[in-house]
Order: sequence, then C-alpha cells, then structure tokens
Amino acid sequence: MSLQYIIDGYNIINHHHFKLIRIDRQDPRLRLLEAIRINRLSGSLKNKVIVVFDGYPPAGGLQHHYDNIEAVFSRKESADARIKDIVESCGNPRNIVVVSDDKDIVFFVKAAGAYVLSAEEFLNSGPGTSDSAGSKKKKNASQEDSVKPELTYSQRVSINKELARIWLKK
Repeated sequence: MSLQYIIDGYNIINHHHFKLIRIDRQDPRLRLLEAIRINRLSGSLKNKVIVVFDGYPPAGGLQHHYDNIEAVFSRKESADARIKDIVESCGNPRNIVVVSDDKDIVFFVKAAGAYVLSAEEFLNSGPGTSDSAGSKKKKNASQEDSVKPELTYSQRVSINKELARIWLKK
C-alpha cells in the first residue's frame, strides 16, 4: 500500500532545518523537490508526493522531472485551502500523510483521519539523516496516540450547522 504525501512547501522551506540542506539549486522550491528525491524523505519511491506552494508558478514553470513528485501552485487560494481540498477529496485518508506545522492544517487533517508530520520530523526522516530512527518512532507513537474520528470533517460541520439551526433557531 503506497502513501500519498501532501507537503506544505513554503512551510518546509522556511523551517530552520531546511536551510541546512546543501543542494546545488538556486530556487528553494527546486531544492525542496530535489531534497525529497535524493534523501527519499517520502520513504518508498512508490509513495506519491504533492508539494503545494502558495501563489502562481514561475514564468518558465518549475522544471523538475520526478515521476512520484508533483509541484502544485494554489494560485488564487491559499496553500492551506488547497491542502484541505486534496485531503477532503481523497477516498481513503488513512493513506495520506500531510507535512505541515500550521496548527489549522494539523487539526483539520487529524479530524479527517489522515496522518500528520511536522516539518522537522519530515526533514529528519530520510535514510541519510542522523535522526531518522528517532523520528520514525515519534511518527508511529503519534499515529497510535491520535484518535481516529468516526465522522469526517464535512459530516461534523454539517451536524453542527443542523444542531445550531435547531437549538439556536437560526
């Protein structure tokens, strides 16, 4: 069973551990894509990776050629909104790992039943990193500790609206 990683691109790029990565690329977005590929930060090459960036792609496009890594630009909406859309549209959220330090995203993703990794856990997860074993233990512990919701986020919102309409006479 392969996983789908959804990564908050600028959240990772602005993390202090990312600045330690030495890859010969000027564009930090390309450095991130290259780091994911070289260090196998998503584990297996069968795992699909979607890196979501705020805004529009550069004029010439973002030139990368990796089969399992896709760069997505949110255009007019925020990267957070695009990440939520991707998670919500997935049929099986248990196959999704979202990488972000944004508390709103973390809460949403956990409520949807998907897994969350912090930027630090993700950047330290590659086989060439010194903390890879420790971060995998943290990931497994956080997955075991997380409560698996019985309702999806959309269902919860719908129920709350219905209850508010009934009880608050809106």
